[in-house]
Amino acid sequence: MNNSRICQILGIEKPVIQGPLSWLTDARLVAAVSNAGGLGVLGPNAGLTAQTAVSTPHETAEKMREEIRKTKQLTEKPFGVNLIPTPENDQWTPPIVRVIKEEGVKVVVYTGYGDGAVIPALFNELKAAGITIIYRDINPTPENTRIAEAAGADIIVATGFDEGGTLPGKALGTFSIVPLIADSVVNVPVLAAGGITDKRTARAAHALGASGVFAGSVFISTQESRVPQSVKEKIIAANGLDMVLFRTLPDYYRSLPGKLVGKLAQMDKAGASKDEVAKVMGGLRGLRLGMLEGNTDEGYISLGTGIGSIHGVHSVAQVVDELTL
Repeated sequence: MNNSRICQILGIEKPVIQGPLSWLTDARLVAAVSNAGGLGVLGPNAGLTAQTAVSTPHETAEKMREEIRKTKQLTEKPFGVNLIPTPENDQWTPPIVRVIKEEGVKVVVYTGYGDGAVIPALFNELKAAGITIIYRDINPTPENTRIAEAAGADIIVATGFDEGGTLPGKALGTFSIVPLIADSVVNVPVLAAGGITDKRTARAAHALGASGVFAGSVFISTQESRVPQSVKEKIIAANGLDMVLFRTLPDYYRSLPGKLVGKLAQMDKAGASKDEVAKVMGGLRGLRLGMLEGNTDEGYISLGTGIGSIHGVHSVAQVVDELTL
């Protein structure tokens, strides 16, 4: 096992954590990351399709149980599950947490959205069950970092504006946010997220004070990824300069070009509100259409700015090795 603090805490061999990626994760991808020595993480819609998706909290939790069990059949190594709790009226987290505890999952990636995202009672429940908490705030600050650490977070993720998916509200790049957060923690290690796709960017993350990397986009184009070949080819052919940035809820998104994305960018440029753009964008449905089904007329392909270093469809094991110093 690597002597990195990240590896010691998580019981893994290489300090590479795969981002949850919502619809784009499944047991095959997650197990492949864990088997390669990193930590795979099941996203909220892991393994689901439009046909198998469900709407009630209980049914959603049971679908997660199915994917957890499939993952266990493919790996004996640690893997995690994503939690996205909200401070008020959250019907989804309790049943998911129950399944995580019943299935013996030992790691969660706890995604927070700014003020009030750290729920002490939930932290206490997870810690009492022996679950390791990787805390990732979409808008990382020294203040919410210290709050999360005090509440019991074992690892903190410093997410820069270079990432894909839901972007931070502050346009502060990975190069700036990682040292800021690394200098804010008292005694927990930090993972760098945003634009990390090769050995050069991984080395930079470590030089900036990170003890490991938290990567998403680079795993989307792998052999084990469930996205269609057409999407993988678009990722390989593109670089960060091709991405289209637009305002939406909660703050920003970026995507490869497409019919829907062109409309969203036009709306933003014309002064439409974030709420108006978000309504047309379609939330995670747009991600499913664009990235899981390859339909860029009605969906989007959200990626980080580091995609210019992705030059082929490689195995997950090759990617994990590439991100390991």
